[in-house]
Amino acid sequence: MTDGIPAGGRLRWGRAALAFSFFAQGAAFALLVTRIPAIQDQYGISDALLPVFLAAVPVLAGVGSVGTEQLVKRVRPSRVLRWSQPVVLLALIGVGAGDGLAGVAVALAAFGLAVGALDASMNMLGVSLQRAYGRSIMLGFHAAYSLGGIVGASLAWAGAHWDLTLFVLYLPVACVLLPLCLMGSRWYVDGRAADKEAAAVQEQNSGGLVFKVLLPLCLVMSFAYIGDSTVSNWSAKYLQDVLGSSEQLSTVPYNVYMVMTLIGRAVGDAGVRRFGAVAVVRFGTVLAAAGFGVVAVAPGPWVGMLGFTLLGLGLCVIVPQTFAAAGRLFPKASDAAIARLNIFNYVGFLIGSPLVGAIGDAWSYRGAMLVPMALVLVTLVYAPSFRERGDRYGGGHERPRAIDVGPGGSGV
Repeated sequence: MTDGIPAGGRLRWGRAALAFSFFAQGAAFALLVTRIPAIQDQYGISDALLPVFLAAVPVLAGVGSVGTEQLVKRVRPSRVLRWSQPVVLLALIGVGAGDGLAGVAVALAAFGLAVGALDASMNMLGVSLQRAYGRSIMLGFHAAYSLGGIVGASLAWAGAHWDLTLFVLYLPVACVLLPLCLMGSRWYVDGRAADKEAAAVQEQNSGGLVFKVLLPLCLVMSFAYIGDSTVSNWSAKYLQDVLGSSEQLSTVPYNVYMVMTLIGRAVGDAGVRRFGAVAVVRFGTVLAAAGFGVVAVAPGPWVGMLGFTLLGLGLCVIVPQTFAAAGRLFPKASDAAIARLNIFNYVGFLIGSPLVGAIGDAWSYRGAMLVPMALVLVTLVYAPSFRERGDRYGGGHERPRAIDVGPGGSGV
């Protein structure tokens, strides 16, 4: 017991607090990316300069993830998460409150660096909690992220509908989320090695992960985010320009995609517990590839919408299970493995949109949809990397171990 709360209760509180952190991050990220045209207009960013700003955020997020790998050797991941999340929310306000290119550049740089640390530390805590539970719970955290994304995109739509300035839109959201995140952070739960020998192994492995063992998961992560960025960046244009939809209808596929990711992740943990991570990842991969195939051959917008629906249900299970698999492959160095794996999230995001655009301009956008389909199918080759050892559940090959369930930020 800690602070009069049984260890089991502490885990439940920690799970709820971390889920809210995922939710807040989903909302903040959606509020930023869905209002990129408004950011461009407010600061007079030219079309030629805009890609530089957009690319800088994931690049700096990768830097933040690398830095987190080194930082968590000295402080707990919960402390990194506790202080990186407020920076993300404050940076969001800064994006809306700036008065020149220099100001928005600084705000976006802070947002990118903090997002990298936030994404890495959130998933570190998620993997350690899953190990403590002894069963799959990672998809639930990412479902909370999807829900936050839907809420954030809806708020952004309302802001655009009511012609609110970015500052007026972002300030109240940050003022609500920031204190709630800080309050919830006292319940974060860090997993710790069971003894000094395990801690020493973790320290040793953190500096020397066998990259070729982690590489399949890195590729899977990149390909999944190439698929995801294809949907987020090209679904509206594809539906309108290729499938002949109206402008209003062209805004629907991404919302459908996000709702399907929420549904898929909400039920995905039960699927992992019942059938195992390998089967769920394979099923999701085939479903996502089928979705890209349907989009590529769709005769009209409604069939195209069906393809994006399948995509959401399929892709949504891959990323959470990739983080969980990294934790299982390196149980004594999971923090380092997750920080490195998280970099390939941003690699896929950076590659996806330009890749599809280049192929679409050089050949056809229907043909371009077959490229992420083929890349996602590579996941089938690497599916054995998701195999659990010792049992069939996504909670890992170890049974629940004694873990430190004290206040997440109370120690170093």
